[in-house]
Amino acid sequence: MNEKKLVEGLKKKKLWAYEALYEEYAPKLGSVIKSYLKTDDVEDVLQETFIKVFKSIKRFRGDSKLSTWLYRITVNVCKDIIAKRKKRKQFLTDFQEREENYNLNPKSSTNVFKEVMDELSYEELMEIINRLSEEDRLLIKLRDVDGLAYAEIADIIEKPVGTVKSKLHYARKRLRDMLEEVNYHVQ
Repeated sequence: MNEKKLVEGLKKKKLWAYEALYEEYAPKLGSVIKSYLKTDDVEDVLQETFIKVFKSIKRFRGDSKLSTWLYRITVNVCKDIIAKRKKRKQFLTDFQEREENYNLNPKSSTNVFKEVMDELSYEELMEIINRLSEEDRLLIKLRDVDGLAYAEIADIIEKPVGTVKSKLHYARKRLRDMLEEVNYHVQ
């Protein structure tokens, strides 16, 4: 569907536009939520995200792509939840269990996932990924799994493109180092 038409429909509070937006973006945003929060409450967080989107769609100016704006809201909702959890001293646990239904679909030709998926089981890879920081997991997910451009990622996490490239480089390096610890050598 045409993004402009969809945004117009959303701003006019058309049911078809809400349904189209949810159908198109719920799986993508849910995947970001899973990788960022390591939580079973994806549907609750997704619902909170879409409520924020629907309430603030009138302020969407089109300076960025709709998808970038949606990812930014999703990441901000996730950050808010993390802050609330830290205040209540609830700690995040066991990434792998919460990622059972997560299906990796690498798109980037330079990503680490593509290199190891044939050699390591999904469970082994998730165990290693669990050891990465939240930011490292998010960067690798947005670039290597979702195939987003550096500029889009920069908009989502509100950092300069150069910072995104640098942080992603080091996140991939940390992942490679962890893979080498389990005797899997990445080129």
